[in-house]
Amino acid sequence: MQAETRSTLFARLFIDLPVTLAAWAYYIFAFLLFFAPFYAAAFLCPRRRLAVQYLNHLYCRGLFALIRLIAPDQRWQIDARLASRKGAVILCNHLSYLDPLLLMAAMPACTTVVKARFFLIPIFGFVLQSAGYLPSSSEGRFTRLMLRQMEGLQNYLAAGGNLFIFPEGTRSRDGRPGPLQHKALKLARLTKAPLEIFRIDNTQVLFPPGRFLFKASQKNTIRITLVARVQPEDDLYRGPLDQLALHLRALLAGAARVQQENVTPNQT
Repeated sequence: MQAETRSTLFARLFIDLPVTLAAWAYYIFAFLLFFAPFYAAAFLCPRRRLAVQYLNHLYCRGLFALIRLIAPDQRWQIDARLASRKGAVILCNHLSYLDPLLLMAAMPACTTVVKARFFLIPIFGFVLQSAGYLPSSSEGRFTRLMLRQMEGLQNYLAAGGNLFIFPEGTRSRDGRPGPLQHKALKLARLTKAPLEIFRIDNTQVLFPPGRFLFKASQKNTIRITLVARVQPEDDLYRGPLDQLALHLRALLAGAARVQQENVTPNQT
């Protein structure tokens, strides 16, 4: 027990803590010292939304390139079909704060729904608006912003952009997909775009909810896998939201069971 405690303490001090500090240092200082001038230039670009989204993509790719370099016990299996998606609504389960960053790192042109309060943060809120992100609330001060962001969404998707959403609305605490919110599925249907269901696995192992430290010392395989596609003309997509939500949740839960059955000892 004492040996295990010493080993755990060693891992936290000499692996988890340095990886955590390096990731946060990149997240803060790479933006301030390197990316900020490019964002300023992007705000003047005629195609501001795509320019800002592409910078977000490069920024997130840099973050995960760093994590791959300094956390070699983390393995990555990202479905190549995610990067090739165009004009789709990407629906995923939600396990960790890393999930949206990982999706942005995979897709150069994508928008999403962000907690409304983040739009109130100076500078950061302006970046979110410029990227075409949608607030999670359409009430009060966010009504006009939601309408403005929704106006061009269909054209944006038709031109090859993607919208990704986490319909659970919050991170899962046990790894299993929770009930899917009807509001998120309504948004998906309003776009009239194909629905692509991707399963995310094990991001919460690297960065657990409610913790500051990354668990970079724990061997882990992070996966993003295409589970299913639903076309706008499918009866299921156009039918009652209750049935659609249950079907999509079952797809995600079934994919989770398959992944657990296929885990090998060195991936746990």
